[in-house]
Amino acid sequence: MQFEPGDRRRVLPRHLRPAAPVEVFSYTIRPVRATDLPHVREIYNHFVSNSAVTLDERRSSIPYWREKFALLTRLNLPFLVAVSPAGVVLGYALAQPWAGKNAYRYTVEDSIYLGPGAGGKGLGAALLQALIDACEQIGIREMVAVISDSGAEASIRLHAKLGFEEAGRMGRVGYKFGRELGTVYMRRALRPSGRRRGLFSSSRGR
Repeated sequence: MQFEPGDRRRVLPRHLRPAAPVEVFSYTIRPVRATDLPHVREIYNHFVSNSAVTLDERRSSIPYWREKFALLTRLNLPFLVAVSPAGVVLGYALAQPWAGKNAYRYTVEDSIYLGPGAGGKGLGAALLQALIDACEQIGIREMVAVISDSGAEASIRLHAKLGFEEAGRMGRVGYKFGRELGTVYMRRALRPSGRRRGLFSSSRGR
């Protein structure tokens, strides 16, 4: 049967039309690869240029991320990405040394950033939990978060949801976009399931 142009008699009422398929937000969390670094850089630089979530003012470079990747690989610290089924990097999470002294070898600082459109879907919590699990497996005992106090509510809620407690605040220690900024410190004790010599054992020649 053919319908003449403008013939609306056979159009189904709205409530009888098939519903549009719901797009499911799905992803895989895995260790970062060298080929992911340009995408990680773009995610981070978005926040450098557009927010005070990071107090960095200069956009990062590919060599910077290659050096960080090499350092974390050498220290056996987790650097994770969340990737869509199409291979798009949606966000990343990493653990880096809290300080350069050997006595801090069982403490790390976390860093988590999500790409545009990936927030509010549970991905941040999934990445942070995966990072915690990976750190516990290699014997890390303490994880610290340093959060800018400008627009920090979402990050504070995320960390609190996963067991972090506020450990202190420092006011007016940063300056960006013409504003004085402070930092919020949060911490969580981990339950290490593995053993290791510590983050800096390789640099000490052991």
